[in-house]
Amino acid sequence: MYLRVVLILFVLKENPALFLIWVQTPVYWVHQFEEYIYPGGFVEFFNRGVLGSKREDWPLTKTHALWINVPIIFIGFPLSAILAGLVDISMGIWTAYFSVLSHAGMFFKHGYNLGLVASALLNIPVGAYTIYYFATRHPLSLGAHITGFLVALAIQGALMVWGLKFMRARATLRG
Repeated sequence: MYLRVVLILFVLKENPALFLIWVQTPVYWVHQFEEYIYPGGFVEFFNRGVLGSKREDWPLTKTHALWINVPIIFIGFPLSAILAGLVDISMGIWTAYFSVLSHAGMFFKHGYNLGLVASALLNIPVGAYTIYYFATRHPLSLGAHITGFLVALAIQGALMVWGLKFMRARATLRG
C-alpha cells in the first residue's frame, strides 16, 4: 500500500513513463497474493494439477516457490524500475511483457489456476497498456521492445522448462 501511495503522489505526476514501469511491481504483488495468500494454494495446485504428483507438497515446495519469486518479483522488478529511472527507461519494459505472459498459457491447458484472476484483471491490462504507452506516447526503439520481450520470454521459458521438465520428472520418481 505504501509503495502505491508514493508512486501515485510523486512518480505519476513527475514521470508517467517511469510510473508505468514502477506500477508493475505492486500489480504483480496482487498476483502473488492470489497465488499464495487468498485463496492461496498455488504450490498444491501446481504439484497435483500441473505436475501430476500424488502429493500436494512435492516436488514443488513452498521454499522452491519462495526462491522462484524473490529474485524475479521482489528483486528483479524493483531493480529494473530503479535502473529505468537512473539509467534508461527501457531497462524496465521487460516487466510489462512478463506480466502479460504470466498464466495466460496455463489457462488454456488447466482452466482456472491460482493467479489467473489477478492476471486477467490487473497484470495483463496494466502490462498491455504499458507496452502500448511505450509504443505510442513515449516511444522506445524496436530493439528495446524486442529485448524486453525476449528477457520476459526467457524467464518464463526457464520457469516452464524447470517446472514441466525437471519438476515433473521428480514428481514421477517420488510420487
